[in-house]
Amino acid sequence: MNYFKTTMLLAVLTAILIFAGDALGGRSGAITALVFAGVMNFATYWFSDKIVLKMYGAKQASEQDAPQLYAVVRDLTMKANMPMPKVYTMDNDTPNAFATGRNPNHAAVAVTTGIMRILTKEELSGVMAHELAHIKNRDILIGTIAATIAGAISYLAHMAQWAAMFGGGRNDDERGGNPIGLIAMMIIAPLAAMLIQMAVSRSREYGADAGGANICGNPLYLADALRKLEMANKRIPMTGANEATAHMFIVSPLSGGSLLRLFSTHPPIEERVKRLEAMIGGLRY
Repeated sequence: MNYFKTTMLLAVLTAILIFAGDALGGRSGAITALVFAGVMNFATYWFSDKIVLKMYGAKQASEQDAPQLYAVVRDLTMKANMPMPKVYTMDNDTPNAFATGRNPNHAAVAVTTGIMRILTKEELSGVMAHELAHIKNRDILIGTIAATIAGAISYLAHMAQWAAMFGGGRNDDERGGNPIGLIAMMIIAPLAAMLIQMAVSRSREYGADAGGANICGNPLYLADALRKLEMANKRIPMTGANEATAHMFIVSPLSGGSLLRLFSTHPPIEERVKRLEAMIGGLRY
């Protein structure tokens, strides 16, 4: 169901790109924006492990450095029939974790020192299984595709704004003679694209929760961990968290009220826990 939802969201995002491209920049403008956004985002995707790990000061850990963490990840990768990712730790009191890398053969998982202090071995297993599910599902690639299309729509809107300011762009006949509609498109299209991109991210979080629960063998491991992480992140918010990388963490390192849920990269913790608990009864999402 999550794969279907993600596919539909990406299809809608693509439709917005086509529609906005025709309205704002024509076919050539849409292609230019898509190529530019693609180069930027796929360069980030290809080097995502090095960029993000360095951004958060992560250091690669050996089995001797973090024996329990290393053992948990090794056991889970064997269960999931996956290559062993590189393991990193971040000296940060805020409990959190993320996965990165362009594919299962070039992947890394990273945890903060804070998460290792507050979670039991079973809860840590649930968190690491969630991160491995992201890798197995190639969610970093899916997120990059969504970011590329949304970025192209945003570039188109900016191109149209500059063209309107300097009197360039397509003539009124080509735009359908509706300047109010064009202005509305400049505002609505990027906003809609951002909302859908966030919805794709939330969908993939649900998918990683379900996949992680299957990998570790007990959905309650992750459910219990999520409860702890939510409370701890409220008490000890992560300083210096980057908005562009917030979607990678298992719980959002950014603070925000209920009004910002539509713009959140993560589903509500209570809903994630509810779905995980439902898996005990044999339900799947």
